Amino acid sequence: MEDTALLAVARQAVETSYAPYSEYYVGAAIETGDGTVFTGCNVENANYSNSVHAEELALSKAVEAGHHEFEQVAVSSDRRDGVTPCGMCRQSLSEFCDDDFRIVCEADAGPTTYTLGELLPNTITGEHLE
Repeated sequence: MEDTALLAVARQAVETSYAPYSEYYVGAAIETGDGTVFTGCNVENANYSNSVHAEELALSKAVEAGHHEFEQVAVSSDRRDGVTPCGMCRQSLSEFCDDDFRIVCEADAGPTTYTLGELLPNTITGEHLE
């Protein structure tokens, strides 16, 4: 899927966010290896530590549906500020994605694309646990 099309899906997911405390609304859209797209939005909780991030929710929904191969993820916020996945979300993505996995972020100036390896070098993998 083209970057702009995937970002449009992520932008739609922003609209379903629940962020009454931070008022920072985020949406994500992850494309699987077979082209299926799953969305997620941030869901805050008053204690913050129980909050769910948009990228995690999209990834979890895809895994729940049986997908383990992914092409790219797009992330957008209501502020179009170029938000990238946080460290926790990057680590979650690295469980299933290689360093060349594409991360498309939306800013007012247009999309910016990163690789997971750029945003999370020297990641912790299952091999470290053996």
